[in-house]
Amino acid sequence: MRESIKYFLLTLLIPTAFSFAQSTRGLINDGVNLYNEKKFSDAEVNFKKGAEKNPESFEAKFNLGDTYYKQERYDEAIKSFQSALASAKTDEEKAKIYHNVGNSLLKSQKIKESIGAYEEALKLNPNDQETKYNLSYALNMLKNQNQKQNQKNDKNKDQNKDQQKQNQDQQNKQDQQKQDQQKQNQQQQPQNQKQQEQKISKQEAERILDALKNNEKDLQKQLRRVRGQKVKTEKDW
Repeated sequence: MRESIKYFLLTLLIPTAFSFAQSTRGLINDGVNLYNEKKFSDAEVNFKKGAEKNPESFEAKFNLGDTYYKQERYDEAIKSFQSALASAKTDEEKAKIYHNVGNSLLKSQKIKESIGAYEEALKLNPNDQETKYNLSYALNMLKNQNQKQNQKNDKNKDQNKDQQKQNQDQQNKQDQQKQDQQKQNQQQQPQNQKQQEQKISKQEAERILDALKNNEKDLQKQLRRVRGQKVKTEKDW
């Protein structure tokens, strides 16, 4: 994502460092110089040492969070900013913490959470224009995200509808094929029955014909017997 959000530079915090021990102040100032040279990992080392020497140092913890942020280690940045809350003495300092926490959340694509952090910052410093800008930026991102999500949901709904239609069409096709098969079976059944009847009739006819032939043979035998008998003549008295 292009760098569009605004964050508080750690150089704004350095003038308050003169109240600390010289060693802590020197570490923080060296860290700021390294940070400005974009040597963020080296600046991180200095701010860590400064926080170790003075655990109450608001500047060391806050600036350490900035080095994490620049290295895109946003979860670590949030923890460092939040640890600085205990050392914050004014509402303005607390507002800066929430502001930078909001930036880290926004970079992590936790848009709703970032909006909450910006709102907390504005409660503490209502006139901060940079926080107002970032809040507006986050709200616009959330709006776009919701629109994309809605479009995605609509697309999924359309795809589901298309899939349901395809499934229904397939089911209708299968039902129609089943009905056609049943109809075909019903049409074939009388024809098969008719063929069976014709077959039976033919067999029956052959049986009858055979019976007639047998009867005729029996009749011929009987006739031959009659013809072969001697005819009795009447006695001539």
